[in-house]
Amino acid sequence: MERRNLLRAAVLGGSAAVFGGTLWRGAAYAAPAQPGPGPYGALGSPDANGIRLPSGFTSRVIARSGQTVSGTSYTWHNAPDGGACYADGSGWIYVSNSEINPSGGASAVKFSSSGSITAAYRILSSTRQNCAGGKTPWNTWLSCEEVSLGYVYETDPWGVNASVQRAAMGRFKHEAAAADPVRQVIYLTEDETNGRFYRFVPTTWGNLSSGTLQVMVAGSGTSGSFSWANVPDPDGSPTATRSQVSGSKSFNGGEGCHYADNTVWFTTKGDNRVWQLNLTSTTYELAYDDSLVNGTAPLTGVDNITGSSSGDLFVAEDGGNMEICLITPDDVVASFLRIDGQSGSEITGPAFSPDGTRLYFSSQRGTSGSSSGGITYEVTGPFRA
Repeated sequence: MERRNLLRAAVLGGSAAVFGGTLWRGAAYAAPAQPGPGPYGALGSPDANGIRLPSGFTSRVIARSGQTVSGTSYTWHNAPDGGACYADGSGWIYVSNSEINPSGGASAVKFSSSGSITAAYRILSSTRQNCAGGKTPWNTWLSCEEVSLGYVYETDPWGVNASVQRAAMGRFKHEAAAADPVRQVIYLTEDETNGRFYRFVPTTWGNLSSGTLQVMVAGSGTSGSFSWANVPDPDGSPTATRSQVSGSKSFNGGEGCHYADNTVWFTTKGDNRVWQLNLTSTTYELAYDDSLVNGTAPLTGVDNITGSSSGDLFVAEDGGNMEICLITPDDVVASFLRIDGQSGSEITGPAFSPDGTRLYFSSQRGTSGSSSGGITYEVTGPFRA
């Protein structure tokens, strides 16, 4: 699904405004419209978990850092971060990273067809500050180290096979990964103020042990065409990968990354932007930029991003007011949920169950503001098909 320029759209959920033209090319915006809810309606009062949700949606706590997961003997990790869901027969698995250094890693929770928790366990250990990552089409989890010269680790959500360090995917301050089965590549973001956007081209699709790391090459503007260039030295030493290719495009703090329908979206936290790469036309543009909507948009502090079967993008906030906001295919930006009383935290790891009826995510530091206070949630309700 090709997404239109969101800055030509109504921005809802706060002091809303309707914008005409491509705003970054200098067009003026129209008079403010009336504030209004998004496609799911207005947020209600905080529930028992302190979460404001639209009508028809409910939340429950799945796990808390330092406490055993209900019905299991497994103690949930600190600072839960990026996550993904996997079908498991009639049930499913939710995988979650741990963004602590050292001893980061990742854990998993297994659910039955009714949503009951049946198991929880470790799938990756002895790594550093595992932030985001990405799901592969062959059902592994790519867990990314957000440290200088960090690695990508390929892990087994079922916890059966040992995790494997994928050095060929480059050593840099990794953030997120998104698989593109059409072009048979993995896109990668870099969390540096002058980070780059990469793709890894495996020698054989489905095997990440070898391949070519490439970096996006483009002009300094917010839209245009782009190309890919090989990174000469993926191990990033002595020269950082982001400094090896002349003309590679700089991005201010790469965060979440999501692929669907020949498009890849990724977020940059330093400038509160969502970028869109149209892979069929090899062009890029801004999909969202809150600085161009005069501070009236509900979405600030962009971070992890995922998508639903309806084509909606769900963007978690690191900052802002602890919301997950959605961006619809018809270019509406609106609050979907808000967590009250946790201003010292951030929302991480949004991911949908395989049937699309449940959304998982975490408050990384919970009410305490500490990595040991993380809370992982599930929201159930009438998500758009």
